[in-house]
Amino acid sequence: MTQAMSREQAILESVKALTPQQQEEVINFIEFLQYKEMQNQETVEDKEKEKQVSFLEAAKEFIGCIDGGPGDLATNKKYLEGFGR
Repeated sequence: MTQAMSREQAILESVKALTPQQQEEVINFIEFLQYKEMQNQETVEDKEKEKQVSFLEAAKEFIGCIDGGPGDLATNKKYLEGFGR
């Protein structure tokens, strides 16, 4: 914690030694860094959203690719009667 505090103090002392115009440039640079970080976070969030796909979207290309078989799974009613008990 001491190292972080001394770094913060060094930054503050350096900024105090600058002219008002230079201090304004420092503020602009800090805002730029914050904006850049915000853009990076939004990009990561967008990529995560792109990765999330519903099952329907993932299986779209396979829908209808299996031909044959019963159109209705309930065609063997005698077999299904045993499950209701």
